[in-house]
Amino acid sequence: MIEHINFSAVDPIECQRLFHGRGHAFQGFKHVNVDWLPPVALITLYQEESDEWLQDKAQQLFENIKECTSVMVQFRCRHKGPYQLLLGEEKSHLTVVEHGLKYQLQLGNAQNNGLFLDMSNGRKWVKENSQNKTVLNLFAYTCAFSVAAIAGGASKVVNVDISKAPLAKGRDNHRANKQELGNVKFEGVDIFKSYGRLKKHGPYDLLISDPPSFQKGSVDIKRDYPKIIRRLPQLMNDQGLVMLCLNSPDLSEQFIHDMIETECPQCEFIENILPPEVFKEAMPGKGLKVLIFKYHANKPAN
Repeated sequence: MIEHINFSAVDPIECQRLFHGRGHAFQGFKHVNVDWLPPVALITLYQEESDEWLQDKAQQLFENIKECTSVMVQFRCRHKGPYQLLLGEEKSHLTVVEHGLKYQLQLGNAQNNGLFLDMSNGRKWVKENSQNKTVLNLFAYTCAFSVAAIAGGASKVVNVDISKAPLAKGRDNHRANKQELGNVKFEGVDIFKSYGRLKKHGPYDLLISDPPSFQKGSVDIKRDYPKIIRRLPQLMNDQGLVMLCLNSPDLSEQFIHDMIETECPQCEFIENILPPEVFKEAMPGKGLKVLIFKYHANKPAN
């Protein structure tokens, strides 16, 4: 595993994935990811390894990354995904940098730390395509897209998530970047029951939809994604951009194309946004999918 990490390319300041075993591209390591969250090197395990194995890998990471002061492991193979310190200093709260923007992470309180590194190029795209736009950020989580949009000059961003706790962290992310909150809205509501409230803040020039594949009692991607797409004519300005994200390894990008054709054919496909190169997949289409469309209000629906 360590031999597959290009330590010379490790940025001392910016967070990044160093090794992506979950893509099944490296035999024997499909259960391992390694992230660099300065100054922490984080090993994520999806099946158990021995203490000796962990200590060996931790030592190598510690020695090869000059700026590393802590090596931790998260056991995603265990209930609630607990963290454990392997070497160095205990770290539970971090402020990491990506594309020059700051994001606050927590290691230990939840299964996810607050930032999905495979979406790095998606956030960069949003930053580069938000100038003077009104943005709707669905399934906002900790509002990383919102931070990127405001940094890119968005005139307004509306963040929507059923859980209010990550939205509170989203406010902190904006404050960490010294961004004014006057043009940022936070709506802790069920998207599927609150279209009236979403319309109130619109119409939008950019809509971002990054739903979980499945969330018990809340989201089933195959059932619920089409419900969002058929609402686009009520939410979008003419020539508005739509970013549709899909995390499920069981659904290909064709699922999105088919959904657009059926539910909102007024959308024209523009481009794919690929994850960083380190996110190698043995089988194409299993990883994150991010597709960009343009909405044409005057195009016939059929």
